[in-house]
Amino acid sequence: MKKITLLFIFPVILFAQEKTTTLTPKQSGKYDTNKFSQMYDLLATPNMFRTASGAPGSAYYQQQADYKIDVELDDKNAKLSGSETVTYYNNSPDSLEYLWLQLDQNQAAKNSESPLVESKIIEQVLPAEKFANQYFKQGLDRGFKIEYVKDAKGNPLSYTINQTMMRINLVTPLKPGEKFIFSTKWWYNINNYIQDGGRSGYEPFEKEGNRLYVIAQFYPRMAVYNDVEGWQNMQFWGGGEFALPFGNFDVNITVPADHVMDATGELMNRSEVFTPAQVKRYELAQKTFDKPVVVVTQAEAEANEKGFSDKKKTWKFSAKNVRDFGIATSRKFIYDAMAVQLSTKVVMAESLYPKEANPLWGETSTQMVAHTLKSYSSHTFDYPYPKAVSVSAEDQGMEYPMICWNFGRPDANGVTSEQVKNGMIGVVIHEVGHNFFPMIVNSDERQWTWMDEGLNSFMEFMAEQELGTNFPSRRGPAKNIVPYMSGDQKFLEPIMSNSESIIQFGNNAYGKPATGLNILRETIMGRELFDHAFKVYANRWKFKHPTPEDFFRTMEDASAVDLDWFFRGWFYSTDFVDIGINEVKQYYVSETPTAALKDAKIRKGRFGLDKGPFVYLISEKSEELNPSDKKPLKIEEVKLLSEYVDQKLTAEEKATMKTPKYFYEIEFNKPGGMLMPIIVEITYEDDTKETFKYPAQIWRKNNETTKKVYATEKVIKKIQIDPKLETADIDVTNNTWPKSEVKSKFD
Repeated sequence: MKKITLLFIFPVILFAQEKTTTLTPKQSGKYDTNKFSQMYDLLATPNMFRTASGAPGSAYYQQQADYKIDVELDDKNAKLSGSETVTYYNNSPDSLEYLWLQLDQNQAAKNSESPLVESKIIEQVLPAEKFANQYFKQGLDRGFKIEYVKDAKGNPLSYTINQTMMRINLVTPLKPGEKFIFSTKWWYNINNYIQDGGRSGYEPFEKEGNRLYVIAQFYPRMAVYNDVEGWQNMQFWGGGEFALPFGNFDVNITVPADHVMDATGELMNRSEVFTPAQVKRYELAQKTFDKPVVVVTQAEAEANEKGFSDKKKTWKFSAKNVRDFGIATSRKFIYDAMAVQLSTKVVMAESLYPKEANPLWGETSTQMVAHTLKSYSSHTFDYPYPKAVSVSAEDQGMEYPMICWNFGRPDANGVTSEQVKNGMIGVVIHEVGHNFFPMIVNSDERQWTWMDEGLNSFMEFMAEQELGTNFPSRRGPAKNIVPYMSGDQKFLEPIMSNSESIIQFGNNAYGKPATGLNILRETIMGRELFDHAFKVYANRWKFKHPTPEDFFRTMEDASAVDLDWFFRGWFYSTDFVDIGINEVKQYYVSETPTAALKDAKIRKGRFGLDKGPFVYLISEKSEELNPSDKKPLKIEEVKLLSEYVDQKLTAEEKATMKTPKYFYEIEFNKPGGMLMPIIVEITYEDDTKETFKYPAQIWRKNNETTKKVYATEKVIKKIQIDPKLETADIDVTNNTWPKSEVKSKFD
């Protein structure tokens, strides 16, 4: 068969010198470079801490911070006070002259610079309450009030507060392998996050005088010190989230006696804070895998929210190997739980919610927690913690180890629209999923938002689709990112931008990376190679601190797929995808050359095919081709081919040989700067279809156009690029031949 192809197709193709071109800045976004060059110019040099394969190196280290914390909630005044003892382990090879801690509550303090860097306009239409809050009220003084910082012997330590960071000045440097113990005491006024915003705080229920608290960033937290940044002491401006070391937590939380709560870690005194009946219900939940068991009922919650007890109760939690701690507490909470069987262990899925969240939350939340743990575990590693908790907190969507707050409730009549239900399901999956990225695969959120939000949004997309309900995922499908990628370049940044520099935060840090990973999985690498490489990355870096380079290198290392071109374009530039059909030619076989072909230079090639006689393929656009000659190829009617088949082919070769009748040459062009595979769907005259897929390397020698030849048995009726919208092509008007009208959104 190879001989047939070489004889009557290969020799007659004319070859012109193709040039490699460089796109203009308008075409290629903000970067102008060789798009297939390796990423040595962009990635950090491998070293003993982080290898060229993307794995931790032989000298990799990370610090540890253990906490013993006591906090008390003043519910009447919405105030939290606490003290903590921190044991900090210096596992680095460096001597440390000082320690840095994060004081994130200071982002809302009166002297905070965060409001000063944001552009403000006058809103011309405001409700009276918002107008009064904005222009009349001074508001409570926010931010940490540090009462002391002491060493292990109780001696005062020198410290300096710079906005949201606190430096503890050590008397003597902390040497490698040593630990340092210190304690601090503080308090702060808890914010009404519905009114004032914030990632934590309280939700007021004014008619009954109750509050629902979701408490986080509530204690001075150790900053990360590592081989990449040294101290990660970038200020918290409100956008970029948190970089934290792992450690062990023992936390005692004192609240009004009628509160129900949950928090990061295992509850150590369940029999002291729950009634005997509630303890039995929880024990039943630990053995129930099909649906949640209600541990604190709605009737019990309604009784609690009317009590306003003046007594106190202390809840004791212990958490091992976590990077942070979160608390949810209220006298309004209903509490349910169920067991989840993973491949190697059983963990608990739990939910806390007020009566205003029912029936939606009772029917949905814990089931979605369980589904998320199963889905994420199957793609990474079995969830290592004992539980995952979803808390109903309106206008919230925030994550902490083992616990998260999520929006979405029915209306006042208990009716839930599909939009609200889907939004609630999506946020529960997303925030519970953050347990994997970044609570376990612990990337630097303050520097690279996409490493947790983007990877997690991709995992969320897979979990949503695995529901089997045709869930309307917002982020992940390639077509959904097109409006962003086709937007004005002035308002776009590469994914590899610091969190505080991003204009369209959701599209850049969530949507585009999630879409990119989906394209890698479905279109470029294939599920088998992608899933293996992604799981390798997750397992290499669980309970460690990965960088973008570690992710990029691992994905290549574990798959043997060169992805530098993709990461360079998708993550480091604002290039967009636009691939089109530039021209289609049909050719007909003839033993008589046109005038143009008589003197054509035929490539000799390795077989020396430079002597005739030849078979000629003549374009339908040639003026010398008589329209009456346009007919399918019949081998027996072309003497040269007929003789070759009869004399040169064996009976076995004749039995298996192809018999193409029509010959087409398609030229594809690439107005967009982003490289991408070409997916071609051909529809024949009998409406059967065939799909061809060409890897992105098809553009390696010519960045503007490329051609492909199709020898078919049937007439081609239609040619379409990217028929399933897999590549985020921003302009589909050039994707079909014959050119077809594309309906506008209005139509």
